[in-house]
Amino acid sequence: MEKPTLVVLAAGIGSRYGGWKQIEPMGPHSEIIMDYSVFDGLNAGFGGLVFVINPAMESAVRRQIGARYEPYCPVSYVAQRLELPEGWQVPPDRVKPWGTAHALLSCRGQIHTPFAAINADDLYGRSGFQTLSDYLSQACDRDGVLDCCMVGYPVENTLSEHGHVARGVCQVDVDGRLIEIQERTRVRPLADAAEYSEDGENWIPIPRGTLVSMNLWGFTPGILAELDERFSRFLRKNRQNLSKAELYLPAVVGDLVQEGRARVQVLPARDRWFGVTYPADRPEVQQAIRDLIAQGVYPAALWAEERPS
Repeated sequence: MEKPTLVVLAAGIGSRYGGWKQIEPMGPHSEIIMDYSVFDGLNAGFGGLVFVINPAMESAVRRQIGARYEPYCPVSYVAQRLELPEGWQVPPDRVKPWGTAHALLSCRGQIHTPFAAINADDLYGRSGFQTLSDYLSQACDRDGVLDCCMVGYPVENTLSEHGHVARGVCQVDVDGRLIEIQERTRVRPLADAAEYSEDGENWIPIPRGTLVSMNLWGFTPGILAELDERFSRFLRKNRQNLSKAELYLPAVVGDLVQEGRARVQVLPARDRWFGVTYPADRPEVQQAIRDLIAQGVYPAALWAEERPS
């Protein structure tokens, strides 16, 4: 069976971070977070890479990132653009891309195998990639229902001490199937758990151990046609708010589950997640990488001392 593809969503501007955090050095030899994800993915059995990038970053991504992976697997690049279908006009004040669901939609025509979709600025841990690869090797849509999966992380292990974050909060049945996912755009730590707010004033607790999506997804290619349809719906629904509205991947998946058009197996994470939302998060991620190197999880010089097989 053909190896699955690893899709890296790297088009976000990083407004809260204040720059292109996807290419910010984090490792001891200037490795970026993406390096560790690609390294883990290739070692887990993924056979090709697709980078979804902002057009302004294409040259930097090709030169600084993609070139070091090209000796080991096919690498392609897809630009997530602001252009809209015929009949629609981009608002003059629109700056940010259209969201993670649209980023994945940008890959339509480029992906023909089961694939994983990940964020470029999240350190997921290597076991998640192996779990996804194993699942995708047997994934099969049946009777018009998409066969999907995601790696879920306990909410308390995914937060920043330096501000609120967005998380897809999951409800899972006894068999580990996703029942519902709700995108919460303001989530912050609460003692040893978390809380969220819709208005920035009233806060609602999220119980410890609640699984959340960190955009570590597994899909069959059929998801791309669904995303095309859902983006059209998004435009119609947000006709008066196209300056700021975004279409989030967890929201689309949640709708597909509710409509019976997708089944999503939630695979609990065995590693801790680390990521950079704010500049003050960077030292914690750097320390986490040093600790993983000391534990023997990664070589000190990622691509020099060990190469993905």
